Formats: sequence, C-alpha cells, structure tokens
Amino acid sequence: MTDAVKVRRTWVDAVKPYIEKGPLAAFFLGVSSGFPFAMIGATLTTRLAQDGIDKKAVTAFTLAFLVYNLKWLWAWAVDGVRLPLIGGLGQRVSWLLFAGVLVMAAVANLALVDPATSLSQTAYAAILVGVAGATFDIVIDAYRIELLKPEQLGVGSGMSQYGWRIGSVAAGALALVLAARIGWQGAYLACAIFALPAMLTGLLLGEPERHRDPLARRGMGEVWQSIAGPLMEFFRRRGALLVLLFILLHKIGDTLANLTFRLLFDDMGYSNDEIAIYDVGIGFWAYLIGIFVGGILYARMGMKRSVLLSLLLMCVSNFSFAALAALGKSNWGMAGAIGFENFASGIGGVTVVAYFSALCDLRFTAAQYALISAAASIVGRFLTGTTAGAMIEQFGYVNFYLLTTAVALPGILLFWLMMRAGLIDASVGTAATETTNQPPE
Repeated sequence: MTDAVKVRRTWVDAVKPYIEKGPLAAFFLGVSSGFPFAMIGATLTTRLAQDGIDKKAVTAFTLAFLVYNLKWLWAWAVDGVRLPLIGGLGQRVSWLLFAGVLVMAAVANLALVDPATSLSQTAYAAILVGVAGATFDIVIDAYRIELLKPEQLGVGSGMSQYGWRIGSVAAGALALVLAARIGWQGAYLACAIFALPAMLTGLLLGEPERHRDPLARRGMGEVWQSIAGPLMEFFRRRGALLVLLFILLHKIGDTLANLTFRLLFDDMGYSNDEIAIYDVGIGFWAYLIGIFVGGILYARMGMKRSVLLSLLLMCVSNFSFAALAALGKSNWGMAGAIGFENFASGIGGVTVVAYFSALCDLRFTAAQYALISAAASIVGRFLTGTTAGAMIEQFGYVNFYLLTTAVALPGILLFWLMMRAGLIDASVGTAATETTNQPPE
C-alpha cells in the first residue's frame, strides 16, 4: 500500500464518523440552537452600540443570557409534560416544534421594538428571546444526547458545535448585512428562519432510540419527584460537589471576555464590514478547524487529557485580546486574536461538551443537561452583565482581558486535581455507557 493511499484512508477514517446519521442530525440541531443566542448576543450589542446606548447599559443587556442559566427550573417539564394536540408525534419531536415556534415569535417581537424609543421594552423582548431560546436548547440538547450512541458523543458534540457556530455566525452576519441595507427590523425577521433546521430534523428522524418515556405525573408527589429526581441522582455520585464546582468555574474567564469583544472592536474603530470579515469570517473558519482538531484530540488523547488541554488553550486565548488592545487597531492583530480564540473554543466545544453530555442519566436527560449547561456559564454571564462595562471603563481593555485570563486558572487547576483523584471517570452517567433505551437491571 502506497503512502498516498494510507494518507487517504486515514483522512477517510477521520471524516467518516462525522457523516453518520446521528452526528449529521446533531449538526442541524446545533444550527437552530445557535441563532437565538446570536440575536441577543453580539448582534444586539452592535445594534445598541450603533443606537448610541452607553457601555454600562449595553453590557447590562447580557443579563438576558441569565435566563439560559435558569432553564433547569422548567427543564423537567420537557421530560415529563405531554403537549396537547401534537404530543402524539413524540415527546422530543413535539417539544422541538413547540419551542421552535416560540423562538420565531420571540425574535419577531424583538425585531419590532426600537431601543432608541424604549430601552425597557427592548430589554423585555430580549428576555423573551432568552426564555424561548433556553427552552429550545433544553429540547435540542436532550434530543442530541439521546439520539447519539455513547461512542458518538465526542463526534456528535463536535457536529453540534459546528452547527451552533454556523447558525450563530450566519444569523449574526446576515443581521449585520441586512441591517445596513433594510434596517434592524427586517434583519431580525429574516433571521427567524434559522429555527427551522431543528424542527425539520425532528420531523424527519422522529423520536431518538435511547429516549425513555416519562413516568405518569398524577399527583404533587410525582411532580416533585420529577423535579428533584435529576438533582438527587446527580448528587449521589462520588465527587458530585467538586464536579459541580468545576462546571461553575471553568468558563468564567471565557464568558466574561467573549461577551465584550464587540465593545472592544467598536471602540477600536472597526466597521461592520471589518467585523464581518475578521470576527465573523476568520473566526468562523478557525472555529471549524478547532472542532475538527478537537474531535481528533478527543479520540487520540481521551476525554480527560483532551479537556485539560482545551481549558489551557481557552485561557491563553483571552490573553491574546489583551495583546490586541495594547497593540491598537490592526487587521492582522484582530485576525490573529480572533483566529486563536475560535480555534481554542472549537476544541473546547468538542471535549467539554462531550464530557458534560456524558454526565447525564438517560432518565433525566433534559433536566440534567439543562442544569449542567446552565451552571457552566452563570457566573461569567452575571459578572459580565453587572460589572464588565464598569471594569472596562475603570481599568481599560488591556487589564480587563488580563483579568479574564487570570480567573480561568482555578478551573484548570480543579480539573487537574479531579483527574488525579479519579473523579472524572466516576462522575459519568448512563449516557456514556448505555446503548439502548432499556433501563439497567
């Protein structure tokens, strides 16, 4: 066998897992998951900044993301409440359709408000998008985890991140381009179509094989059990409190930095087109490459070492923005910082999401993953919404991004200690072990 044939077979073997049914479905689910976040994230930040809203008010709007961190409060309903009329389509499929319609309506509502006229109405509209988007995320994450086989969790997480980034970037870029030509209202209304990929995926594939039918909820005791059961199961595991502490800490620096990038670019004098080219364009491709590399690292290094490496890379990526702020406006500098940050985030998007998916018990997929994913960024989002703008004004961008680099270190140290104590392997749930929809004996 020639070297060329060996190389070709190696690439075929590397790509083949990404084009199986489950991972492909995870991609389309991710597309729809990413777009509501973009509508109240960088896109809304740009819209508010261009309307002359001051930095403190702009960063305060990131509190709308806190709704995502509260989604575990109603995630149990996605597991256990059968929807009328469309419930016959299946628990996951019916909720995909219902949540998708909610997201489209909420985005349309945000399109129709004017921040310059009423900032409070804009805030309420952003929160509604957050509620609808969080509900959509609950269903999408549960559908993805139950659809994928245990050995596909790494690749499926990568494909989900591919879809998430494509959905968020495409929606964000489309909004920027259309806003400059037809205004922000038309831009937001056009972006509502990004809810359709997940809805169509559910209709085409039906209920996932590993989904377990919810128990009947006949009384308050059963309802309480459906709420408390996922939490009780998780906290009975060895080292559960340390696992939760890691979930809370690991993304503080990354979240704190990411939600302020557009403020930095606006203050440095970048135009919408430059942001679209460097932030959206180069960042997009760097993220896709990072996801592919993350899948390879996850397969070659295993879950523990690949997660640790991704945490280190994401920490260093925050430092690159301190360097950019110190350098001043530079297209090459922006391309380098954005490229490295997205490459590191792509790797982390595979390894960390796969680990978090593996933590779920299949009896409580929606509720447990909602709790995990909500806890993963709540501290960073709260700090961004309450203090980021003030810290930037007081310390400047360079010191602010140096601070975000420093606060990423405790999460890295904690994960390393958990590895040494054997808590990573001990913390995984049945989503990482069971291949059928039958409960363990």
